[in-house]
Amino acid sequence: MDYLEWVGYLASGIIVVSMMMPSIVKFRWINLAGALLFAVYGFLIGALPVGVLNGIIVLVDIYYLYRIYAKKEVFEILEVDASSKYLPLFLKFHAQKIAQLCPGYTFKPDADTVSFFILRNMSIAGLFLAHRSHGTVLNVELDYVLPEYKDFKNGKYVYFTLRQKFMDAGFTNVVARGNNERYFRYLKKLGFHEMEPGVYGKTL
Repeated sequence: MDYLEWVGYLASGIIVVSMMMPSIVKFRWINLAGALLFAVYGFLIGALPVGVLNGIIVLVDIYYLYRIYAKKEVFEILEVDASSKYLPLFLKFHAQKIAQLCPGYTFKPDADTVSFFILRNMSIAGLFLAHRSHGTVLNVELDYVLPEYKDFKNGKYVYFTLRQKFMDAGFTNVVARGNNERYFRYLKKLGFHEMEPGVYGKTL
């Protein structure tokens, strides 16, 4: 098997991986890489239809990525409390994915609970649950983002745009706990630092 065949197999594999991405942004980027490699493969072996078709797919992916990044999204929060009928239904529906992020998590609201849905263009994009401790510490219990919205915009909105809202409520620090390396990378990108194993903090 010569190297050109390996290029074709690699391009095919990347395309397959892109189809498995729940996030539309990840899908577009990975699909673009696969289509670009497939276009190169097509031209190298003299298969012009393959090269041209995948070249067009590359342009389509670039176009939609441009639209995604250029689009101005409107963020809002929808605060909820223990009496909400929708909240337990949401938690039950997403229980499997939430368990991967926070194994064993159960929602037990009290007077110090902070809970709200994150809306992007009026569509629910995530759920934020936390509680107050020591008067000024916001302890994050669940920062769940729907798979199709995992692009850090939710996190930036919560921890940067809403910063003044939290400060006005008397919070000075945010603390998040977990046992998921991917979650830790997410926190680090949002300015958290490791306080102790599995515990990350951020000053507001």
